[in-house]
Amino acid sequence: MTMGTVQGAGVVVTGAGGGIGAALARRFAAGGARVVVNDLDLARIEPLAKEIGGFAVAGDASDIVAAAREALDGTVDVYCANAGLASPGDVFADEEVWAAAWDVNVMAHVRAARALLPDWLERDGGRFVTTASAAGLLTMIGAAPYSVTKHGAVAFAEWLSLTYRHRGIKVHAICPQGVRTDMLTAAGSAGELVLAPGAIEPDAVADALFEAMDADRFLVLPHPEVADYYQARAADPDRWMGSMNRLQRKWEASGA
Repeated sequence: MTMGTVQGAGVVVTGAGGGIGAALARRFAAGGARVVVNDLDLARIEPLAKEIGGFAVAGDASDIVAAAREALDGTVDVYCANAGLASPGDVFADEEVWAAAWDVNVMAHVRAARALLPDWLERDGGRFVTTASAAGLLTMIGAAPYSVTKHGAVAFAEWLSLTYRHRGIKVHAICPQGVRTDMLTAAGSAGELVLAPGAIEPDAVADALFEAMDADRFLVLPHPEVADYYQARAADPDRWMGSMNRLQRKWEASGA
């Protein structure tokens, strides 16, 4: 599915009030797709829906498939599970922080897949796009709930792909490092140290997704160097964790 073949497709983008979600919505709309944009706050998505000629569906990303399908005249072809929580903190973060991160970053994807799969399997086709993070392949200092749940998001996307790819279901996991969004700001001093220097614009993430769709590639790496880091981590985990621990100590020494 490329810019030339999304024409007429029914697309849902959650967390579309700004950042990566808004960029994805604009890119799909530019290709001729019919796009539903979602956010908890209707006021955040109404202007975007008007701009792209799409539909605004407010509410919890876990529970909008039925409303989105209705807005799209009965068919969702592409679902972008983009809504997410930055969730900084360590092992001592409140239980509520861990629970919210798990609910939004993982279980919202599971619930959407439950709602989408029966129709997709009947039609032998559908596309599920997970906005995860390089933290889901590697890790992120200072953000235990985020790192753990983004690993979960990648794992669920992998499971969907290996289980249903022979039945026409396409799955992509977007795993960027720093992107100039509100979530980067929320990452605080750790984000400033690790992510900000190489941060890219949300439009570059949308470009990377369309390239991956064209190549039928599961991993979407807007920062290509993440592939090298991922290989290094797998080849020598102890060396990798040692290098990350040095980064942790540098962050602590900076007064984090």
